[in-house]
Amino acid sequence: MNEECGLMERTRKKTRKMRGRREMGYGCAKGHRAAGQRGGKGNAGSKKYLKMKYLKADPRYFGKHGFDTIEGTVKPVNAMNVGEIDAWIPQLVERGLAKQSGKKYSLDVSSLDIDKILGSGKVAHALELTGVKSVSAKAREKIVSAGGSVDTPTEEE
Repeated sequence: MNEECGLMERTRKKTRKMRGRREMGYGCAKGHRAAGQRGGKGNAGSKKYLKMKYLKADPRYFGKHGFDTIEGTVKPVNAMNVGEIDAWIPQLVERGLAKQSGKKYSLDVSSLDIDKILGSGKVAHALELTGVKSVSAKAREKIVSAGGSVDTPTEEE
């Protein structure tokens, strides 16, 4: 009759099928009642009988991995490219941080709070840099080829 009306016949629920059976398809009488049937709640058994399940899902679940740097033990390095210093030279002369003598510009890098000079950028001015803690080989090469010099301590990086 439902086919004539265009309605689909609903399938029976499992509870209707299982009427008269005490266990309702869940084994013993207390079968579907508590978490014991599924092995506990939450992460219960993750280190015992469910260990392989957890390891397959995430192999790095157990143990510590990597390390955390303790704040204050590593001092950040303030680095600047030699091209940026070269571009700022006219403004540094105006502010009195750099001095010009002929075509050469002398600059105390420690006054700018720079720890290391890197070699990116072009050098158009002859720079005489003092107070440099460390300088890369490429930066030193560019400064010297432009007619300048770098005064560094005995240890270089």
